[in-house]
Amino acid sequence: MNAITPDKSAGLGLRRALLEPLGQAAPGSIDFLECAPDNWIGVGGKLGAALEVLAARHPLTCHGLSLSLGGPDPLDQEFLRRTREFLDRHDVSLYSEHLSYCTDGGHLYDLMPIPFTEEAVKHVSARIRQAQDALGRRIAVENVSYYAAPWQAMDEADFINAVLEEADCDLLLDVNNVYVNSINFGYDARDFLARMPASRIASYHIAGHYDQAEDLKIDTHGTAVKDDVWSLLGDAYRLHGVRPTLLERDFHFPPLAELLAEVARIRELQAASP
Repeated sequence: MNAITPDKSAGLGLRRALLEPLGQAAPGSIDFLECAPDNWIGVGGKLGAALEVLAARHPLTCHGLSLSLGGPDPLDQEFLRRTREFLDRHDVSLYSEHLSYCTDGGHLYDLMPIPFTEEAVKHVSARIRQAQDALGRRIAVENVSYYAAPWQAMDEADFINAVLEEADCDLLLDVNNVYVNSINFGYDARDFLARMPASRIASYHIAGHYDQAEDLKIDTHGTAVKDDVWSLLGDAYRLHGVRPTLLERDFHFPPLAELLAEVARIRELQAASP
């Protein structure tokens, strides 16, 4: 099925624990599914068959986990080749990756923050252009949550804008990450949103987080979306317009009906936006 989705569309992250419930979901309850190719490339058997069934019912978007766009190691060309095959096979028009790195002589199994410097802008932008050439399509990079800032010669918003311009790529705007970072680092979330370039926003993510303390939020994807984040999503729509929006949930899965209620809330916000 073609994965091109309209701006007013609401999706759900595909996780293996949701394969069976999603297979029984009512038609039209979600507009698209998003999966990480890293977790599905080469997977066959019962799991692979379940993915094929869902991909035939719903458009797929893809969100990578291990490309390590900001890392020091050369990009994995074999992984890029296999990712392109996966995207082509499932007719995926939107592929995104994190504006971070996850390798340094091997996989670190975490998303590490990139220093906000001009040198880093040049480094990561060149790697994004290389990845786009290898994948044969534009990609979107996601603003990430982080808990330490290794070096900030510029602020986060300026860094993201500089990368988008230098790399000539799109933005996957994660609204929960904006909220989490704004609390942890003491900036205004709505001002940050206003500084993002509307013309480059390809889609939005929204997710739950853990309130470690009043001034410390942890991006877990393991709870329901908080009211402040829903409000910020509405602000993003008013500032930049509606785009395909995905609900992420990685663990502590509730009954599917609860997740679909959050997907429906995305649709309600989209319908109320111009």
